[in-house]
Amino acid sequence: MSVVRVIEWLCEHWREKDESIWEVRGGRREFLYSRVMCWVALDRAIRLANRRSFPAPLSRWHETRDTIYRDIFERFWNQSRSGFVQHPGAETFDAAALLMPLVRFISPRDPRWMATLGGIERELVSDSLVYRYRLDDSFSDGLTGQEGTFSMCSFWYVECLSRMGDLQKARLYFEKMLGYANHLGLYGEELGPRAQHLGNFPQASRTWH
Repeated sequence: MSVVRVIEWLCEHWREKDESIWEVRGGRREFLYSRVMCWVALDRAIRLANRRSFPAPLSRWHETRDTIYRDIFERFWNQSRSGFVQHPGAETFDAAALLMPLVRFISPRDPRWMATLGGIERELVSDSLVYRYRLDDSFSDGLTGQEGTFSMCSFWYVECLSRMGDLQKARLYFEKMLGYANHLGLYGEELGPRAQHLGNFPQASRTWH
């Protein structure tokens, strides 16, 4: 089966470095997002095999999935920053971490997640808009120019707020984001300092009712 082939490959290669979701040009690292997605792939493959009674090396998959889980909690948690950081040894937060509760890796009300969300809010959130990361001496994305806020990250942030139970704040920020859509209800990949749409377009759409 193709699923078994893919997951068996993942069991052998999940520790490898990559450029992560943002395709950074500053060198490969062990990024939090990539590590979480490896956990997701294994977790969903296990669920699929169990639900459909597919033949699969489930013992190996369980062991690898749990090893990845422990690796994230042990190596990506930065005690001094009180949060899950972009990669082991980093001091920076990454908006891609907002997917952690959305893919059910961690509870949206888990104390460690709440602390991580607090760090993201302090350093990456500007009103309802969310930057994907901040550059510092320990991290460079290898790109020139200024960074805009990422529309998709803002919607991830809204969903995180909703799942943790802060519905009033989630609704407020969601409605603010609706105001940034163009006349067709479309969003650019990034929003500039004057709310101009930058990058890939369209990146998302607003559904009218």
